[in-house]
Amino acid sequence: MIIVAVIFLVIFWASAFIGIKIALEGLTPGHLSLLRFLIASATLLPVLLVIKARLIPKPKDIPYFFMLGALGISIYHTALNFGELGVSAGAAALILATVPALSAILARFILKDRLPVLAWFGIVISFFGVVLIAIGDSASFGLNVFALLVMVSAVVAAFANVLQKPMFKHYSAIEVSAYMTWSGTLLLLIFLPGLSADIATATMRPLLATIYIGVFSAAIANALFTYILSKIPVGQATSYLYAIPVTSLVIAWLVLGEIPSQLTALGGAIALVGIVIVNEARKSSNRAS
Repeated sequence: MIIVAVIFLVIFWASAFIGIKIALEGLTPGHLSLLRFLIASATLLPVLLVIKARLIPKPKDIPYFFMLGALGISIYHTALNFGELGVSAGAAALILATVPALSAILARFILKDRLPVLAWFGIVISFFGVVLIAIGDSASFGLNVFALLVMVSAVVAAFANVLQKPMFKHYSAIEVSAYMTWSGTLLLLIFLPGLSADIATATMRPLLATIYIGVFSAAIANALFTYILSKIPVGQATSYLYAIPVTSLVIAWLVLGEIPSQLTALGGAIALVGIVIVNEARKSSNRAS
């Protein structure tokens, strides 16, 4: 079940970078963030009703979920949207490919997570692959203010990944995902002024892209990721995210015509090898224990 969740997660999150690029053709970055998560919030509500989950967390945990929502939803997606105004969809995915390494390091110090030495080796291999991808995509990978905004997204995403882990002791994965999404959406209401006018003037293409990334790349994908995080250590769970830039490059090539270089393709292959190493190391460690 974990591997199926990972496959769909990678596809939905990888395609989000392309969806954002298309949605920005008709919406401002702030309005895109808000509209996307209004859609995601509405998608999650009937799911919780059907499975008879709790619709609100315990009062003492509400401030914590607002913190998670601010990091993992509001700041992350707004910074990413503004960043994609100046970098390609593929480059944005490459910058965010640093999230697994950042998450693993934070988890080591905050959660005291331990990964086998071979798994750390796999993380390093994957990170090296991402560096090669970045070099191969140097035409669009510039260290400018837009790239720095995407890097901000990477840092807050890593913190959100690690800090939501303790909540799985008290809430199901879908509950954590919903509370984070709803909290983050409430904070995004600062972008409400002008939203209706922006929607009215947008063409169907960016609106459809927004609906897609709201339902699939936000609501469903975030729920899948919280489910994965609830089942395995942060380091292992986030190591799978190295597959996202590779997948995103392929989708960007097919949809947006962004053609990856040979060095980029090589880096993608190396990143995937690293993921395999991490997965096998965890399996061997579990069998040994």
